[in-house]
Formats: sequence, C-alpha cells, structure tokens
Amino acid sequence: MNDDTPQRATLRDVARAAGVSHTTVSNAFSRPDQLSAQLREQILAAARTLGYAGPDPAARSLRTGHHGALGLVFSEDLPFAFSDRTATLFLQGVAEACRERHANLLLIATRIAGETPTALGGLPHAVRDAAVDGFILYSLARNSPVIAPIQARGLPLVVVDQPHLSGVAHVGIDDFDAARQLAEHLLALGHRRFAVLSLNLRPDGRNGPAEPERIASATYEVAAARLSGYRAALAAAGVEPAMVPVLECALNDERQARDLTLPLLRRAAAERPSAILAMSDRLALGAVAAARETGLAVPDDLSVTGFDDVAGSTLSELPLTTIRQPHAEKGRTAVRMLTAPVFADARVLATELVVRASSGRWLDLS
Repeated sequence: MNDDTPQRATLRDVARAAGVSHTTVSNAFSRPDQLSAQLREQILAAARTLGYAGPDPAARSLRTGHHGALGLVFSEDLPFAFSDRTATLFLQGVAEACRERHANLLLIATRIAGETPTALGGLPHAVRDAAVDGFILYSLARNSPVIAPIQARGLPLVVVDQPHLSGVAHVGIDDFDAARQLAEHLLALGHRRFAVLSLNLRPDGRNGPAEPERIASATYEVAAARLSGYRAALAAAGVEPAMVPVLECALNDERQARDLTLPLLRRAAAERPSAILAMSDRLALGAVAAARETGLAVPDDLSVTGFDDVAGSTLSELPLTTIRQPHAEKGRTAVRMLTAPVFADARVLATELVVRASSGRWLDLS
C-alpha cells in the first residue's frame, strides 16, 4: 500500500540542502551565537523552503536532559497565587528571573479549592512527572507529602521561606528577629496586654484559639518563628507569654481575622488587649476592621502591627506599622540560586521595621 502522507523534513535534510553539517544546522537553531549571521540565514532559508520548523522539543529534552522550565510548588490553591499580594510579588520576581534566563515556569499548587488542605490526591505523582529542570518550594509545611518525591528526583532544589531541609538551599528572612522587633516596638510604647493573630500553624484548616500543644506541634516554620520572636521580646520585658492569646487563622484573610478579633475587643477595657501582633498585613487589616466595629480607635484604644508591607499597608485608610520584606527579591534570588553554576547554601534577605499610624503610645488608666 502506498502512503502519500508527506514526510516531515529533518535536520539532516536541511543540512544537505544548505551544504553544511547537521551540527551546524542544530547550532543555527539552538546556539546562533556560534555562527555568522550570513551562514545562519542561509540555513534558515533552506529550512523554510523544506518546511522545517526546528528541532522537536520532546526529542531535544530527551537528548539533552533539559526541559527549559522550572517548577514552582506552593502551599495554596492556584487562585490564591494570583490574588494574594505577597504571593503575586514573589511570582513577579520569579517570572523576571526566568525571563532573564529564557526559562518557562510550571506552577504546582498543593492545596485544591473545595478540598481539605491534606487531600492532595495525585499531586505527589504530578511532581514526579513534572518536566522541569529544578524545583522551587514556596512556603510549604515541614511534613508536606510532596517534599519526598521532589527530593527523590535529584534535581536542583531551592526552598523559599519554609521548610528548612538538610542539605537544601534556602532563601528567606530572619522571621524570629523581625517579629521580635515588632513586639519590642509596642513594648517601648508602653503596651503590656497583647494578643497574636497567627497564620496557620499546621496545614489542616484550623481556625480559632491555639492551645500550647498546637503551638508546640507547628509544622509551618514561619508562623512558629514569628510567634517565638514575639514571645521572646515579651518575656524579656516581664510579660508572661502564656497569658497572651494566640488566635490562628486558617487563611491569610481579613474577614477571618476580623471574626476572631471581635470577641477579644468586646471584653471589658481592663481585660482586652491594648495591642495586636498580626503575622501579616491582611490579618492586621482584619483586626483594624474589628476595632472600628466595636467603636475602638486605632491607635488610641488599640495598636495593631502587621507583617509584609504589601500595598494595603500604605494605601489603606490607616497605614500599618509593619515589617517590610523583599517578596520579589526572594523570587529573583531563588531562580538565580537554582540556575547558578555554584550552588549557594542559604540567603537571608534584609527586613525593615516600618512605623506608621497604626501603633501608638499606651497609657493604662484602668
């Protein structure tokens, strides 16, 4: 039986037509700096005549072992990555560094909308099959089930923020020290009655007061480090950390923070906190909303501090006292470390305490 289906032109066909070696044709497509402009145009003209579009990407990746893409694994669902300001700034930094290196980006979310955070389905299988040249892990819990299959692949790996893994490169900030600075700032203003609005301590969707056992078993290292920083400063000033309520928010969400804060602020004046340490700016804005709803003025009746210095910290009606951290630079640094010839072990980026209108001096007249 005759097959009239036209055969796809090959690299060797182009080489014969242009009168050059197949290696020279390959260089014309993948390493143009190795050829003169005239020779490359001669080869591309022959390729156009034959209908040859270039080396097959799948075959090239099999041959070279490179896919031209990096995998970014993060702890929330996909919509969160494009709606949360800290996440979008980080993604912007990653994308900028990928563009510099002509690399693509594969996003892999470890939380699926509508499911419990631990219902990961086929995600471990997905990271095993991802066609990437390396992975960036962004803010995962220490016990995340995707970590082991990623490490088993033996590809270059960088962790941003959490968790710290033995022998794995890491990019982050000193969360303990930054949180300590915030607590010390409020202590210097005279505050002695505190509450903490915490990010999730474990990836199980828990929302509400965090008991000591819960705090001790935290698997999100960033939240644990910030809480430890707050407590170290309070203890040094004679404030018993065990007497400071810790309210855990399942999501980095203003409404959840507001709902958790309202009961605290409805207490009698002598029993409610005079200052709230929130582990993110979004949680801090939720506390500010709760204060307004209960008729309390910020900072006269209640001081509130955030963490991150995202756009809402300065564009809101009440600019937040917060910690400025370089979200986009984290992304750029992670990609640079992942693709560098000499692999760095760790990068601790600088932070800054930014004092604004949400924190003020406290005179306890009760």
